Amino acid sequence: MFNFAYIYLPIIYIAIGFLIYFILSKIVDKALKVKTIGKKKNDFYLKRQHTIVNLIKNIIKYIVAVITFLAILNVYGIKTTSIIASLGILGAIIGLAFQDTIKNLLSGIAIIFDNHYVQGDVVTINGFRGEVIELGLQTTKIKAYDGDVMIINNCNITSVINHSMYNNNLFIELPVSKDVPIATMEKILKSVNKKMVNLINVKKDIDLLGVEDIIGNKYIYKIMIECSAESQFTIKREFMKYLKAEYDKNNINVPGDYFEVKSSK
Repeated sequence: MFNFAYIYLPIIYIAIGFLIYFILSKIVDKALKVKTIGKKKNDFYLKRQHTIVNLIKNIIKYIVAVITFLAILNVYGIKTTSIIASLGILGAIIGLAFQDTIKNLLSGIAIIFDNHYVQGDVVTINGFRGEVIELGLQTTKIKAYDGDVMIINNCNITSVINHSMYNNNLFIELPVSKDVPIATMEKILKSVNKKMVNLINVKKDIDLLGVEDIIGNKYIYKIMIECSAESQFTIKREFMKYLKAEYDKNNINVPGDYFEVKSSK
């Protein structure tokens, strides 16, 4: 006689599996949100939270799917204990055969949970600088400003500089003729500052650091602009545009030197 349990029990187990996954996913969402209450969150931490939530949900999904599958096999009289034992032996064989893959997986998880970087961050990895366009459990893809893309195994990442974790300091050295009084130069820079502070990625007023050096018939005036790493080159171009307009307004000639731009954390 046909056993109807073969039909309704698998359906019940699948429904229970979906319910467990739904409840655990909600718990993960709530737990991470509670953890950040009362803290000022920036884009880095929001991106990191999103990455971790997706990772945990995927792990939960696969665990629930495996347990549900084994429960269904048990309904049909298949001994799951022997399957589990076989999986253990098979897992040991696979572990030996795919050591590098496992290293990449563990490294990928460590990168996410140790707060190294997330997708969208500007980083320097093993000397290569660019934006993280993809962060997987196996590899990381970084796109440089010239369009080159570096794909690196997570286990091969030896050094990381994350330029997006905090704001960057953009240092600009301005060659100025000795004929231009320092007071006039600072007045011009304050005028430029009024326009720069309206840019979304400029975090505060320009810092007028003063005269850095005196070379021949010119002096070097140094300033600092606090901005996000990904906007650094855009901010520099905007600053130069406003500065050129102020130079023209005040009949100031630019020395025949290129402006030298440096950035640091």
